[in-house]
Amino acid sequence: MEHTLSGKVAIVTGGSRGIGAAIARALARQGAAVAITYNASADRAKTLTEDINAEGGQAIAIKADAADRHAVQAAVEETVRRLGRLDILVNNAGVIGAGPIEEITEDGYDNTVAVNLHSVFFASQAALRHMGGGGRIITIGSINADRIHFPGGTVYALTKAGVAGFTRGLAREISSRGITVNTIQPGPVDTEMNPKDGPFAASTKAFIAADRYGTADEVASLVTYLAGPDAAYITGATINVDGGYAA
Repeated sequence: MEHTLSGKVAIVTGGSRGIGAAIARALARQGAAVAITYNASADRAKTLTEDINAEGGQAIAIKADAADRHAVQAAVEETVRRLGRLDILVNNAGVIGAGPIEEITEDGYDNTVAVNLHSVFFASQAALRHMGGGGRIITIGSINADRIHFPGGTVYALTKAGVAGFTRGLAREISSRGITVNTIQPGPVDTEMNPKDGPFAASTKAFIAADRYGTADEVASLVTYLAGPDAAYITGATINVDGGYAA
């Protein structure tokens, strides 16, 4: 198998489980050395990095609360210190933070915005200090930036729409440096956060043209493509992986 990312170093925020873990595995299998950040899932982060290393890859885990901009910035710096460089940033950490707008507290609002939006900005800012030509910034947004079929998702939709706008603006700013910036918007994906047999699955599935939930590996496969050399002409894009949810 051709390892399209050999010699590259990536950091995946929120990479200990779900879509983030699938992304970390996929990047490692393409030859990249991978750092993942985690907050509460220390055991999962340890298991994931051990699995990647046992398969012949290189992976490290860094504790960093995505709601803390200083911790996010420090994780980028630690990645460079321990792995020697940084080529790929995957902004994956996220929270849902759903609820009726009248019941959303200031703390709940601030936490959702801090994790879903502020962390993307500050991780990207920190990463750009180390990236050269061929660098990649890939953010995992959400199809709910474009379409949300359930009530109670106002703050979540706000943050994910903000991510898409940030991607377009940053792509304009840094394209001359040979660094691409893109957002992937997954639709319903089978994870612990949103299982295919969970309480919202039946109503959600009715909106999916493909008539099924996606998998974390299907999202990860697009990440590895965008991280590789064949995607050098794709920047400022928002790409849906949603089974036709927004069709």
